[in-house]
Amino acid sequence: MKFLQIENLNLSIYGMGILKNVSLSAEKGEIIGVIGESGSGKSMMAFSVMDLLPTGTERSGRIALDGQDLLTKTEAQMCAIRGNDIGMIFQEPMTALNPVKTIGDQVAETVLIHGNASRNKASQIARDTLNRVGLPAEQFPLSRYPHELSGGQRQRVVIAMAIALQPKLLIADEPTTALDVTTQAQILDLLKKLVAEDGMCLMLITHDLGVVAELADHIVIMKTGEVVEAGETHALFRNMQHPYTKALFEASSHVPDKGDARAAEPAPLLEVRDAIRDYVLPRKTVFGKQGSFRAVNKVSFTLTKGENLGLVGESGCGKSTLTRAILGLEELQGGEIRINNTTVQAGTHMPRELRRKMQVVFQDPYGSFNPRHKVARLVAEPFHLLEVELNGAERRKAVEEALIEVGMQPLDADKYIHEFSGGQRQRIAIARALIIKPDLIILDEAVSALDVSIRAQILDLLADLSSRLNLSYLFISHDLSVVRSVTDRVMVMKSGEIVEYGVTEAVFTNPQHAYTKTLIAAAPSLHDALEKEND
Repeated sequence: MKFLQIENLNLSIYGMGILKNVSLSAEKGEIIGVIGESGSGKSMMAFSVMDLLPTGTERSGRIALDGQDLLTKTEAQMCAIRGNDIGMIFQEPMTALNPVKTIGDQVAETVLIHGNASRNKASQIARDTLNRVGLPAEQFPLSRYPHELSGGQRQRVVIAMAIALQPKLLIADEPTTALDVTTQAQILDLLKKLVAEDGMCLMLITHDLGVVAELADHIVIMKTGEVVEAGETHALFRNMQHPYTKALFEASSHVPDKGDARAAEPAPLLEVRDAIRDYVLPRKTVFGKQGSFRAVNKVSFTLTKGENLGLVGESGCGKSTLTRAILGLEELQGGEIRINNTTVQAGTHMPRELRRKMQVVFQDPYGSFNPRHKVARLVAEPFHLLEVELNGAERRKAVEEALIEVGMQPLDADKYIHEFSGGQRQRIAIARALIIKPDLIILDEAVSALDVSIRAQILDLLADLSSRLNLSYLFISHDLSVVRSVTDRVMVMKSGEIVEYGVTEAVFTNPQHAYTKTLIAAAPSLHDALEKEND
């Protein structure tokens, strides 16, 4: 009997089958990777191990952890097992964290509830754990709140909560989705170190085949609630049997067709000149002088009509701050931003005709939607920017066409956003941005939550729309492979400054700045991992 043994697990919710005869196993000190598309049942299988399931759920089969059958445990017994024996890193850090509690209290809470430690001891463990995941005390005191952190930093807090008591089994559901490549490499090294030092078993759920190839000992491929292929990682990738596995492999290295090369237009669509954004820091003493932090430091670039421009950099480098300034949501302390030769008055109300020219797809697909509204209303939100707003059947038709374009179904318009997986929510967010066909779309980590096959479809869609409608994209991402495949030019940002700027392929082939070289070296690659194994 292996340490973790799942045998013939079946799961249904109100009679609808979700999982069908799922079986997998792993020993202590092993990493098992679980891969599949959004909606394949990966997360529901993990929630079954934790017994964090909705009402109306029925399960059969066996889930054994170190010889204990978890399906026979009461809720009180599972409460004792969660946190102590099983930890979990959830997919979306902003929804996993409590916005009114400090990060120190949230990490310490795990220790207080499950570890029977004093409050002082729990705070010390929280501090040590946050240090381990790259949030040092001098920059990230325990008194920080989640909204004061970037997406990647919030993900590290969630990881700290999961590993605070060094569980025997750690379930990581897309643990590096929101992380830049250098931080992702650090977190993966940390997880690998925990497995080696503590003899912990790690179940890694991800859509990133490069991460799995570099980290996992064994791999399980899931499709529509079933395991279609499983085996030792590199052996499986060298000798793939199932068509679905082969399709995932091909999609991971998919390069969209950008269409025929277009001549650059003389006038820029978006122009940023010497943009500066400073934040006031709190006083260290009652009568002390207020300091400031420069998030964006004299950034300049241009984006022409029909061009795709990439922006890459670590979490906290200023990418999102610059994006908010372009959207008019952040005040600038210096510089200028212009759209179609019209100045954007950053930090003030933007006229409707100017706002209509650009749309945005945000990083967190769940946090950018009102959960009380149905998808039809959410996708149609930009219609108020049109001179003549669509109504009735015409409005419904436009919403359905937008959903179909991003791989959803027309009937999805009548559902609520909580009924979809993370990847499906992101597709709905892209549909909302596309529906009024703006001149500029700012994509802030637009494909970070998507599995590889859907990501390939979305990238094809974006490339097709750009070519056909002469759309321009500002593509912000930590996924260097995506930026390389879809952009014409790329900017590399570090500490609020653009340190390298040029034609995308030239920058990736022959990087000049040391930081750019570090980013490229840290990016996980499925093909590189397999070649390294062969060597």
